[in-house]
Amino acid sequence: MRRISIPTGASRPGTSKRDIDTAYDGHMSLRRVASGLLGAPALAVVGCASGTTPAGPSSPAQAPTPPATTPAASEMQADAAWLDDGRLLGLVTWGSSSCVPITEAATASGQEIAVTLTDPEGQPCTKDLAPRASLVGLPEGVSPREDVTVVLTYLGETVRFQVDSDDDLTGVPGEPTDYAPSAGWFDDEKGIVLLTWGSSSCQPIVEDIDEADDAITVTFKANEGACTMDMGPRLTVLGVSGEGDDQALVLVGDNLDATLPIIG
Repeated sequence: MRRISIPTGASRPGTSKRDIDTAYDGHMSLRRVASGLLGAPALAVVGCASGTTPAGPSSPAQAPTPPATTPAASEMQADAAWLDDGRLLGLVTWGSSSCVPITEAATASGQEIAVTLTDPEGQPCTKDLAPRASLVGLPEGVSPREDVTVVLTYLGETVRFQVDSDDDLTGVPGEPTDYAPSAGWFDDEKGIVLLTWGSSSCQPIVEDIDEADDAITVTFKANEGACTMDMGPRLTVLGVSGEGDDQALVLVGDNLDATLPIIG
């Protein structure tokens, strides 16, 4: 910046006080204009930061970006398999394989069952997507030899679907189980829900599944850890090709050896 020196006491020869005052006033005007120009970019930056769009035409790059749209959530998938001669249902949902939903309530009105599932509390869940089976006891008065409508509520969603009747089922809902293993088809014969009874802390471990025209053989690996001495239901979901629907289920290993019909 150009400096103007104003001597004290006396003026330079040939320079009047009026000339000096005029020069000083002009210099101050230049400083005010420069200050205004220096302040303008700062105001523009503040305007951009606050989301204010300058007046006047704007280029496409300056146009505000429209908010991202979230695709509509797909309807919850659910299915069911008959178990325990019609006294129980294996209710299948798709989600984290490590967090199997728990049946919170099941009520009936005629042949319609309202079921509420909830996730287990305080349990970390893997981010995979797999079929899981939750055990539901049929309320008294529901007949497995007639079609059953299931109204399922889970994680804020509700779906309705039908479970086809089976004339071969002779169990009476509400009566005690006989603690025998059983199995039922789901997902158009692409999956099987297997019910076994044993220690609730030691789920059966599937080692191999071998499919033939007349039978599906499932080999289990023995549990090597410590198991509680209780007797509870354990559900295992088995994925198969879906090419047959008139096969027996053969269980081998881990003290589960049996041959079962597959209901459905």
